[in-house]
Amino acid sequence: MSSTIAMLEAKRAAARAGGGEKRIAAQHAKGKLTARERLDVLLDQGSFEELDMFVEHNCVDFGMADQVIPGDGVVTGSGTINGRLVFVFSQDFTVFGGSLSERHAAKICKVMDMAMKVGAPVIGLNDSGGARIQEGVASLGGYAEVFQRNVLASGVVPQLSLIMGPCAGGAVYSPAMTDFIFMVKDSSYMFVTGPDVVKTVTNEVVTQEALGGAVTHTTKTSVADVAFEDDIEALLAARDFIDFLPLSNREPVPERPTADAWDRVEESLDTLIPASANQPYDMHELIAKVVDEGDFFEIQPAHAANILCGFGRIEGRTVGIVANQPMVLAGVLDIASSKKAARFVRFCDAFEIPIVTFVDVPGFLPGTAQEHNGIIKHGAKLLFAYAEATVPKITVITRKAYGGAYDVMASKHLRGDLNYAWPTAEIAVMGAKGAVEIIFRGRTPEEIAERTAEYEARFANPFVAASKGFIDEVIQPHSTRRRIALGLRKLRGKSLENPWKKHDNIPL
Repeated sequence: MSSTIAMLEAKRAAARAGGGEKRIAAQHAKGKLTARERLDVLLDQGSFEELDMFVEHNCVDFGMADQVIPGDGVVTGSGTINGRLVFVFSQDFTVFGGSLSERHAAKICKVMDMAMKVGAPVIGLNDSGGARIQEGVASLGGYAEVFQRNVLASGVVPQLSLIMGPCAGGAVYSPAMTDFIFMVKDSSYMFVTGPDVVKTVTNEVVTQEALGGAVTHTTKTSVADVAFEDDIEALLAARDFIDFLPLSNREPVPERPTADAWDRVEESLDTLIPASANQPYDMHELIAKVVDEGDFFEIQPAHAANILCGFGRIEGRTVGIVANQPMVLAGVLDIASSKKAARFVRFCDAFEIPIVTFVDVPGFLPGTAQEHNGIIKHGAKLLFAYAEATVPKITVITRKAYGGAYDVMASKHLRGDLNYAWPTAEIAVMGAKGAVEIIFRGRTPEEIAERTAEYEARFANPFVAASKGFIDEVIQPHSTRRRIALGLRKLRGKSLENPWKKHDNIPL
């Protein structure tokens, strides 16, 4: 018995040592934590229960039989974040560069299967050089096994990927199919083909950072959601973020105590809208003054900033928030903002997270670039997402709601449950001047000005839409939080189902 225990402790020590002190020091020299150190930060102290610590690769080619390290380059198991269960895997770059082998993949698949079985989020910490070349097609098969589980888990349990080192080639498709991706600046990279291949094929000279770094993916490509300064910041943000999400599609949204009164009045909102219709204001201010304690976790803040998406809480319960941002492109909808918001809306709908929409939208962005790049199809994604969503939907129009963009932004016609408007709301086919110039084409400037004033008096208010039942109530801005809180209370028992189908066919 004593010899078996000694062997157990020796194997545990070997697994915890990873690739050895030299490689751990090299990891630290890059400003990066090791796989196990990351889990220590991410999970509640003492909560981690490891699985498959003693798994070893089964490769005998290219001298691999003599290179065996328990755990095989990935630490897997479960733990808690603020007392709530999560399943995790953390790739260990100090062991074979974190490369994925058949057994390495099997370990990841095991925790994903368990997460789906019991209903808990999966958090993947990616830090890998890619497929283990010595294993050939077996490692590629391992990737495909992981991909299949990403697809099956989609909409069943939340999936969060933290890219904390290289993630290249086929490896990128696993995080790409998860719900959210966090990256670390200057130390994490995602690309299908690296700078050397790009140079060989296209003669382009590009750095890893410019090609697939955190800033590139959170500003240009929208592949990733948020970029953080270092491992610690990313891991602590992940802890905060997971707190907003339900454990699975079978569980309600989490609820946490709050001292913020549900009927808190915000008098400052009465003067938020500028006197001039062309003057912007920051929609962040409205969101911060409506949600509990001003706590708003924004998704993709550096991409398509003309629309804001993120999570907040009302009466301690998570809500998804979508809002046009007048500070950027006047809050207009374009290709990037439509795709960003559509994906967010679909995530909320999959996990029964109520959606609150703040509308100030002058329309869709015109121009040949938008039309030729498919604004029709991409704009339809947001329309489709709102229309199919069966979760509680509350909409507040603060100022402009023009044209087709009025329809798209969670209007009553797309089964909006409660649609409110501030007195400053303008709901019309288009702005007054443009409308009058079309209706009264060829008239004198004086007549145009007169008709514009007439049009504004007739339509630059919410009452025409309210008279038709398209707006449920015109509310005072200062009462917005109270009305949303009451609405969410009423809608907790909402029951709505779409017609049976195998799946829909969203315009991808």
